[in-house]
Amino acid sequence: MKVEQVFPMNSGIGKASYANNSSLQKTVISNVKASVEKSALEIYCNKLPKCMRIADLGCSSGPNALTVTSYILDVIMAQMISTNKNKPFTTFQVFLNDLPGNDFNTVFNQWLPTFHEKYLKNNNNEKLGKKPLCFVMAMPGSFYGRLFPNDFIHFFHSSYSLHWLSKVPSGLVGETGEALNKGNIYITKRSPNSVVKAYLNQFQEDFTSFLRCRSEEIVSGGSMVLTMMGSVMSNDPKHKMEIMGRVFNDMVSEGIIEEKSVDNFNMPVYCPTAKEVTKIIEDEGSFKLKKLQVYQLPWDTGFNYDNNINVDVNDNDDKYNRGKYVSDYMRAVMEPIFEKQFGESVMNDYFERFTHKIIESMANENWQYINLVISLTKESRLN
Repeated sequence: MKVEQVFPMNSGIGKASYANNSSLQKTVISNVKASVEKSALEIYCNKLPKCMRIADLGCSSGPNALTVTSYILDVIMAQMISTNKNKPFTTFQVFLNDLPGNDFNTVFNQWLPTFHEKYLKNNNNEKLGKKPLCFVMAMPGSFYGRLFPNDFIHFFHSSYSLHWLSKVPSGLVGETGEALNKGNIYITKRSPNSVVKAYLNQFQEDFTSFLRCRSEEIVSGGSMVLTMMGSVMSNDPKHKMEIMGRVFNDMVSEGIIEEKSVDNFNMPVYCPTAKEVTKIIEDEGSFKLKKLQVYQLPWDTGFNYDNNINVDVNDNDDKYNRGKYVSDYMRAVMEPIFEKQFGESVMNDYFERFTHKIIESMANENWQYINLVISLTKESRLN
């Protein structure tokens, strides 16, 4: 299964949409604000481009799609105001990238008008003497292939996208057709080494392709800030997808879904270790690794972050509400893929069961997200 063949997130702005269940991702993006501002400001000051081009890869369809662009515009506009007015006035060109099935309509109909209201109407700063010009457009396509012309983009950003593989790894089926990762939908400590190796090989291939493509598209001296889910151990990532597999196995034991539908299903995701990411960057060789930060977040990070989370306000059980919050944002991401494999009819039952499994896991296992924040630069070429 190729990722492009499955619509990646629940679209629209309804209760189960990604747009209304992305508070976790909002928190993750806010945690890289300083890194984004520093990297973007460095290239602006070094290049003073007449048009600064920014690309957000894997932008999805929620209100977070333009958050990093807002950070960059704020810091560069402040720099323009604080320096000589006679320096070249920079305009901005922003490319929002995701797979062709992404709900770009919601981004441009729902969130872009608010963005333009802030930057094109309210920021006619007298010290600049001009309104900032920012042109935003969609760039659909897989970031594992080429997206832009050579030497074109000044700054790339990607958040919670690069752990998605281009396809389910090959090598998960034995010579006689048996499922090698039987009973799991992702790597667990029960997965054989051949499964772990197959996932790592696919990630190495995909991330190497990503770096090679961006190295052609980025200008000399350009920067990237990438955030992805990671793990401490490749063969025991302790990810929520293990909990999701447990729910499917419960439904198999009750005769609700077929055993073979679980055995033959593997998620196209890999959460690498910091060591694995570093080695791929060094082996590919196009970028200098400036910084790799590893930090953890609880699964219920972002709970009550804003007013758009879908919890039952009449339920006083805080544990249930937190578990439901986690289940809802996972549903917004995973439901299209699960529906394709297991059918729409079991989804409500599945995610209610998943809510209770999450509550149990948060109480007893206390697993957390491992996040990798990677800051890279394309070294300046000598003239």
